[in-house]
Amino acid sequence: MIRYPYLPDGATISITAPSSGVRKELEELVKQAVDRMESKGFRTVIGETVWTQEKAKSAPALIRAEELNNMLQDEEIDLIFPPWGGELLIEILEYLEFENVPPKWILGYSDTSVLLLALTLKTGIATAHGTNLVDLRGEQSDPTTSMWHTVLQTKHGETVNQYSSENYQKKWQHDNPTPWVFHLTERTKWKSISDGPITVKGRLLGGCVDVIRHLIGTPYGDIATFRKDFINNEPIIWYFENCDLSTTDLRRSLVQMKYAGWFENCYGILFGRSPANQPVENYNIEDVYEDLAQDLGIPIIYDIDCGHVPPQITFINGASAEVIVEDGQGTVIQSFN
Repeated sequence: MIRYPYLPDGATISITAPSSGVRKELEELVKQAVDRMESKGFRTVIGETVWTQEKAKSAPALIRAEELNNMLQDEEIDLIFPPWGGELLIEILEYLEFENVPPKWILGYSDTSVLLLALTLKTGIATAHGTNLVDLRGEQSDPTTSMWHTVLQTKHGETVNQYSSENYQKKWQHDNPTPWVFHLTERTKWKSISDGPITVKGRLLGGCVDVIRHLIGTPYGDIATFRKDFINNEPIIWYFENCDLSTTDLRRSLVQMKYAGWFENCYGILFGRSPANQPVENYNIEDVYEDLAQDLGIPIIYDIDCGHVPPQITFINGASAEVIVEDGQGTVIQSFN
């Protein structure tokens, strides 16, 4: 059975950097986000790892793990919210005390998705794949991003609906800040390999392909045991986003997932918009999706609101979901049961 945390009013948010910390010249981004959270009535606690960054990580693995373990086990903390992702979160997994983790929300994406997926698979505690803390530093938040709060305040037994964005951001313009942080200029259109309306149902699992693929074959990526112990072998909907992979590297990763049994009893796969997906010898991203659809015989939906091309829907690992795509628009209905 999946255990769902709940975010109360006036919650305490703990900010730690289990992957990358913040260089001195970027500290203001975190301070702005913290101020924004506190102005909305949250209490914040900031870990020491947030303010350090060297050799592609905020601190050595043991230090990052100790800070995270302390925050996970602190009963006064309701949400753990890293500033952003990074590169080497996977180093800390062996030091995390999964058996001592009570249900509380962890929210983020990119490298943070390694922690999210591993925690849900090991413990059955739901985790939230969505916005990073620094992306909430703006005076306002777009309707898609801002749903993170509503989703995390959904109670066990309740349902929450989210909808595809109207527009997405084509590229980052850090030298041209807006009240919303993002520059949402391009019309959003969810797509699929097959024609016509599509509806898929199942338990959600996913994250950034670049990093969660490295959980395959480890104790932190045991999909078969998760399905048996926590969801009674219900079907799965996978959602993925690609940060840096070429089309052939993405294809290799997906084939490995298939060989490892990750797609057994999978009823559909969702792919976020990507800044990567570089074609190799005319093998483009649509070819990857078509090959996967032929391999598995399931719906493949792509260019959804997920990942490094914002805004993004808040997906809950472990939640029951119904995903509906019609005429380029999407609806994600998540039930906390």
